[in-house]
Amino acid sequence: MGTISEKESLMIRTMNQLFQSASSEEILSVIKITLDNSNESPFWSEKVIPFSRAILSVLIPLREQNLLFNPEGEPQKELSTELFLCWCDLFSLRSLAFTLQKSNTTSILKNTKYDMLTCKSYQEINLENLGAYLSSNMIDLENEMVDFPITQYNLHVGISDLIKKLIK
Repeated sequence: MGTISEKESLMIRTMNQLFQSASSEEILSVIKITLDNSNESPFWSEKVIPFSRAILSVLIPLREQNLLFNPEGEPQKELSTELFLCWCDLFSLRSLAFTLQKSNTTSILKNTKYDMLTCKSYQEINLENLGAYLSSNMIDLENEMVDFPITQYNLHVGISDLIKKLIK
């Protein structure tokens, strides 16, 4: 009997288990494998992986700091499939970027329902990946009140729907 490969080992674990403890690259690897094994157009592969990478680039550091929260600012104990999918909404993801940008500036987690002592434990998160992704999709990162193009929102609804299908 042969041993199972690292890829096969990743596939055996559930997505919730991966979200709870795996690295961003391990999670992306499973999403990519699942996407490659689906009948989806290569167009979607080019969209899903960068979008997932951008989300994970901030959720994994929040998970490591025990400071996860949902789009309503409510504390979350763990990174789950459901929480990941909450942040797949483009409006929510943009709000997360602005929240973390403010948090990085003050060194205190902003816009959440965590108590102040917990918020003060926040450590700066690198927003380069998320910012680059949002900028490449015409999202204004200077002014939170500027709306983004509806075509981008509609495209991300399709990406979110595909991600839901892939990770459930």
